[in-house]
Amino acid sequence: MVEARLNNTSVRAISGSMVAYEGQVAFKSAGFGGGDGVLAGLKQRATGEALSFMEASGNGIVYFAHNAAETTIIELDNETLQVESQQLMVLNGNLQTNVTFAGLRGASSGQGLFTTTVSGHGQIALLSNGGPLIHLEVSPQYPLVVDPDAFVCARGQLSQSFVTDVSWRSALGQGGGEAFSLRWDGSGVVSIQPAER
Repeated sequence: MVEARLNNTSVRAISGSMVAYEGQVAFKSAGFGGGDGVLAGLKQRATGEALSFMEASGNGIVYFAHNAAETTIIELDNETLQVESQQLMVLNGNLQTNVTFAGLRGASSGQGLFTTTVSGHGQIALLSNGGPLIHLEVSPQYPLVVDPDAFVCARGQLSQSFVTDVSWRSALGQGGGEAFSLRWDGSGVVSIQPAER
C-alpha cells in the first residue's frame, strides 16, 4: 500500500486504486491521456498503452493499493524511467508520461511494440508481483539479461537488445531456458519482479 500525503497538492493514480483517505481530498478523472493532454491520449490509445488515471488533490492522506501487489517508490530527478504501463500505480510531482517504441521486447513478452516512459522530477509508485522489485545494476563490464515477463522498468544510459536462444530442442518443448530474453548494455539500473506476468 502507498500513502500519499497531500498539502494543497495532487497525485495521479490508476483508476480504482484508492482504498481509503483522510481529510479534504477531491477525486476526478485525469482525463484523456492520463493528465498529459489530448496528443498523449491519442498516442496511448493508438499504441495500446492507454493509462486510466484519476487525480487526487487537496489536503489529507490518500491510501492506494492494487490487487494486493507489492509497491516500490522510485524517485526521479529530472530523468526518464522506461516502465511497463501495467506496473504504474501512483505519480506525483512534475512527472510526465509518454509512449515510446519498445521494439521486440514488447513483442516477445506479448505486451505490444510500445512502452511507457515517465520523466521529470518526482516520485512514482510501481507494482510488482511475487515480492518487492529487485534492482539490478548494469555496467559496461557487466551487461544484464532478463526475462521480458519479469521486466518492470529501466533507467540510465542503457541500450536494449533482443536475445534469442531458440534451438531444435526448445522448439520441440525440451529446452531448459527462456527462448527470448532482453539484454541491457551501458550504465544504469533495471528493475525486475520476482514473478513473471
